[in-house]
Amino acid sequence: MATLHSLALSSPLSNSLHNSRSSTAPTSAVHRSVHSSFNGQSLNLPRLRLPKLTTSSPMRIPVVMMVKPAIQFIQGTDELTIPDVRLTKSRDGTNGMAIFKFDQPSVFDSSGEVGDITGLYLIDEEGVLQSVDVSAKFVNGKPSGIEAKYVMRTSREWDRFMRFMERYSNANGLQFIKK
Repeated sequence: MATLHSLALSSPLSNSLHNSRSSTAPTSAVHRSVHSSFNGQSLNLPRLRLPKLTTSSPMRIPVVMMVKPAIQFIQGTDELTIPDVRLTKSRDGTNGMAIFKFDQPSVFDSSGEVGDITGLYLIDEEGVLQSVDVSAKFVNGKPSGIEAKYVMRTSREWDRFMRFMERYSNANGLQFIKK
């Protein structure tokens, strides 16, 4: 019983719960009942004082989250197969298309457990590029490949796609071959 008593007194949670002036625990965590068989000992601890941070103007520091570039067909499930990507671009450079071809993609292995293919999602630290132009290829009734198209209608969309592809290729050891 002495061991239980000393553990209850040395617990940081116990110390913060019994100090009612500086307690930040929710009130549902502290339950005092007259019918309780536990008789703990209350402790009064000095209040912790933290120095105040003063600044003349609020500091805004941008938070950059690094996300490993990924391709998904089912949101939340990364495609493990590396695609062949073919790019086309108009002569004036205002629009273009990327055609992704996946042979034996891993999404076929897990689609029954996770869900249905809902589109092509290109995910990186800038956000998500998506397309619903996705078609599956079947051989003898079994899925064997996926072809997906991503259309870029402006030079800004083209530049954004190229930034994704650069990150994706660096993460997966791919290289660009101009034909």
